[in-house]
Amino acid sequence: MAAAMSPFLDALLQISRGLSAEDLDALRFLAGVKKKKLEQLRSGTDLFRHLMEQNQISEDDTTLLRGLLQQIHRQDLVFILDRVERNGPGPDAELPDAEEREKLDITFRVLHEKLGKDWKMFARRIGLTEPKLDHIREKHPYNLEEQVMEALKEWRKIHKKDANVSDLIKALRDCRLNHTADLVEKELKTNEN
Repeated sequence: MAAAMSPFLDALLQISRGLSAEDLDALRFLAGVKKKKLEQLRSGTDLFRHLMEQNQISEDDTTLLRGLLQQIHRQDLVFILDRVERNGPGPDAELPDAEEREKLDITFRVLHEKLGKDWKMFARRIGLTEPKLDHIREKHPYNLEEQVMEALKEWRKIHKKDANVSDLIKALRDCRLNHTADLVEKELKTNEN
């Protein structure tokens, strides 16, 4: 019996399948692939394998891949990466139930787009430490949206199956980010229907 593919490798496969030929050409160029290596990298999977061999991407560091996908304006593919990073590599027993995971996905998407410069106050409220915040700022120094997403992923890793949307909404309200909390609740309601 074959071993199950890791969630990270599965995400890379999904991303590869979502790439057009033009996307792949742009990614190879942006990744700085040497001319003689270009012919060998005929698919997204080949490119990702190459980047992993060069230690440029890994399950623990998707910064380069995320940046490349954003540069070619493929946020839909970035969300695949986000989903696997939020849920982590652990077994399903460590995850919230499917309904709560869907709500978390929606909440993360709204916060990713709307939280902005208040992300540090919010991150402290949800329990992230100053060293963790410093690490997030260093990892994504000029990208507020990525800092927000990284903070949310860290929170998700800490809380595992106990992660829930109501805690995030309460933290938003505690930080007086009521408009953002309202947007989350509105989006959740819209997706219930």
